[in-house]
Amino acid sequence: MASSTVRSHRPASHPGLRRGETASGWLFTAPMLILLGLFLVVPVLMALWVSVSDWGGRGSPFSGGVSFVGLKNYAALLLGGGLAEADFGMSLKNNAWYVLLVVPCQTALSLFLAVLVNRQILKGRGFFRTAFYFPSVTSSVAITVLFLFLFSTTGAVNAALGWLGINGPNWLNDPSGILHFGATSGPAALTENSFLGVSYWDWIGGPSVAMCVYIIMAIFTTSGTFMLLFLAALQNISGEVQEAAMMDGANGWQRFWRVTLPQLRPTLFTVLTLGLIGCWQIFDQIYTGTRGQPAKTTITPAYQSYQSSFLNQEWGQGAAIAFILFVIIIVFTLVQRWALRDRLVSRRRNRPYAEAAERAAARAASVKDDRTPTTEGAPR
Repeated sequence: MASSTVRSHRPASHPGLRRGETASGWLFTAPMLILLGLFLVVPVLMALWVSVSDWGGRGSPFSGGVSFVGLKNYAALLLGGGLAEADFGMSLKNNAWYVLLVVPCQTALSLFLAVLVNRQILKGRGFFRTAFYFPSVTSSVAITVLFLFLFSTTGAVNAALGWLGINGPNWLNDPSGILHFGATSGPAALTENSFLGVSYWDWIGGPSVAMCVYIIMAIFTTSGTFMLLFLAALQNISGEVQEAAMMDGANGWQRFWRVTLPQLRPTLFTVLTLGLIGCWQIFDQIYTGTRGQPAKTTITPAYQSYQSSFLNQEWGQGAAIAFILFVIIIVFTLVQRWALRDRLVSRRRNRPYAEAAERAAARAASVKDDRTPTTEGAPR
């Protein structure tokens, strides 16, 4: 009887990996992982501990004299009813209006500039691309100082408005909300009720005149960067798609709205996300400029976190503000991702396309039948 040979079946290794490649990969990435762990993960965990402790800024936050206080620092900001809650509510109000105005405006402006410099008929496209992008690579401190000079009482902006017969405001010292339209008081239902220590009247009043300077500056300095992202996406769109839309009779606006813009959705999501994160983290412009004044109408959560920690020595509240801001950014990013997700076309909207496809198929079948030779009367 023939003896059966026993063969050992070893598990097949991954076809894309050779022996030792996995270890080599971990070895090459180990320095970066160690650096990220030491300078990113560990500080974040330390800040999280500070936000739930009573550390006073001296010594190690892990020493025996530091006690765990739970959510006390968060409660002081959200439910305390004191100055900390009022300042935090004012910073959220200022930053919310800042985000609401900056993100749509900078996105629309950057897309407009990208479409403009992408046109083949535009002469000197390289010059315009450089000119639009140049403010983005300039130091934010230098840009802030420049805007403080331009929007001063005797600055170039008020001088230009004076030529038009308009008496310019005292931009950097005017705390009034632009949506109050000069009114100093509002209805009792809005002034007597509040959220996070800020009255409803102030919440709906819009950004202050001083905050508008930072809004204009942000739109001016960030649109160039996002213009390059849109420009790269536009250049990746095939010209055949545009030609097909032109053959179907679509005009310029229809081609942009129905053909170009849907293909820019991934880039649009990137631009909106980066703009959202950057707007919620505004700090250096406020620190260089008004430092929260006038009347705290330009204070932001990022600047308040610095102020609470380094100036007021309330390190727990400063760290708590940072983590609340982190949660806000995450929530807004998730909402934005949900809003820009790919949606299935409903049956009602898809019905005209299905009917057109059926008619085209029927016409093609009829043409094929007409071209098919008949066999009647043919000799056998």
